[in-house]
Amino acid sequence: MAMKTESVNFIGALGDNLAARVDRPPGPIRGYALFAHCFTCSKDLAAARRIAAGLADRGIAVFRFDFTGLGHSDGEFANITFASNVEDLVAAADWMRTNLQAPSVLVGHSLGGAAVLAATQSIPEIKGVATIGAPYDPLHVAHNLGDGIEIVEREGEAEVMIGGRAFRVKKTFLDDLRSHNQEERIRTLRRDLLVFHAPLDQTVGIDNATKIFVTAKHPKSFVSLDKADHLLTRPADAAYVAAVLAGWAERFLPSEAADGLKAGSDEVLVADAGEGLFPQTVLMGSHRVRADEPEAVGGTDTGGSPYDYLAAALGACTNMTLKMYAARKGWALKDLRCVVTHSKVHAEDCATCETREGKVDRFVRTLSIGGDLTAEQRDELLEIADKCPVHRTLHSEVDIVTDLADG
Repeated sequence: MAMKTESVNFIGALGDNLAARVDRPPGPIRGYALFAHCFTCSKDLAAARRIAAGLADRGIAVFRFDFTGLGHSDGEFANITFASNVEDLVAAADWMRTNLQAPSVLVGHSLGGAAVLAATQSIPEIKGVATIGAPYDPLHVAHNLGDGIEIVEREGEAEVMIGGRAFRVKKTFLDDLRSHNQEERIRTLRRDLLVFHAPLDQTVGIDNATKIFVTAKHPKSFVSLDKADHLLTRPADAAYVAAVLAGWAERFLPSEAADGLKAGSDEVLVADAGEGLFPQTVLMGSHRVRADEPEAVGGTDTGGSPYDYLAAALGACTNMTLKMYAARKGWALKDLRCVVTHSKVHAEDCATCETREGKVDRFVRTLSIGGDLTAEQRDELLEIADKCPVHRTLHSEVDIVTDLADG
């Protein structure tokens, strides 16, 4: 299920209107992460989108925005400094606190990583900070200006080429970069720290990760992004970062069971999720899933429909029955799959149905059976499929008793 993305705006450090996106999970939100993009990049960089999607899939909403003068945000890039970037981050957290929920996790890519390290102390709700390919010293970013540094220093400002694009840079930007004591900020971070870095990063060398990690106090962790590049252009690298990030953040975020719901080992508990008309939380013992309806019928598509679960019960029971039967026979059954579809058909079109008027429910199972089996063995398995317990239940008389619980 895809994340839900909403475009919003807030006022940045320099008074400009900044563009942002809120990426929400398809189900319950366990917490919020604030994401800071790389130098001259934007919130819509492929790696940022993929990391946000991966976190949303795991219940973590992500707020990502364009720094002043970049992407869809207003303002002049020439007026920004590293300090204003840090203040933009704090302003974003302030907006989240008022309109959503304060972030629990800060995530920064490249110079955005240096910015989240600098902003942490100004956002009290932060419990964990993660950097991806971040420089130890913000001044490291100056190398992107190339020979333009001398012109900026001499003339006060100049247009320089960064990543094939022209940007106007002022001397105040360079002066500000030199003014920050990042070592002290990292040493006194007092938050869980997770450092991602690619050993082959040609933009920000791996020695930067070493300095960040050595300077920081525990708890801290380092994850090597083997074979990744600085911008995480391979989708698999961004997906890996998201997966590790979500697992690491588990300790900071409430578990999905924070709602207090609990089902007995022989019970299925279904509770309204409180998120609209259809979404439900389903507990099967210690297992938790979602039920919903498709958007086409007014749902939000955050889980399977009730009939999806009924089809799943039939398919799962069919496969289990066939596996048990083949094992008893000593047959080489493998790669077993059962596709189940549900529809309602006119009774008159069902040759085997006793009902002759109205509509009847039709479940169609399509079995895919691999392995070194004879045609006779496959035919026998097809017959056994009709003997699975759920199949029998659906064909037998069923007694459903409904009671009201005390209170």
